[in-house]
Amino acid sequence: MNNYTILIGAGIGAIVIIALVIILDISKVAIATQDYDIYVDPLIDRQSLFVVARVIIQNTGSQPLTNVKVNFGGGDTLELGTLDAGEKVILSPPVENELKFVQVTADPDIFVSKAYRSPPKMVGMMGS
Repeated sequence: MNNYTILIGAGIGAIVIIALVIILDISKVAIATQDYDIYVDPLIDRQSLFVVARVIIQNTGSQPLTNVKVNFGGGDTLELGTLDAGEKVILSPPVENELKFVQVTADPDIFVSKAYRSPPKMVGMMGS
């Protein structure tokens, strides 16, 4: 009986560990390893009738970022001001923007430049 108890306890422990890993992965919990860091993800989804574009910006550092500015290209800029640690914003680029790249700057000495990425198209999904 004692061996079965140990086996059942080990099985329950393994299930709990697997559940925690899945939950943390799904919720995108990030532990800040730097004082100042930023995540930028420009996404463009071209459909047959329209184009959907968005830019996700998140402060992944442990300190607030000040003077955050977004350059969408083509002279289109947006000043966000301050992003607190962990704060995330989702932006839509201006209408008629060329949607080639996004540059984000912030104090102290943060500069990120990324091209728009397209999600993979799947058979049967809208726009594929």
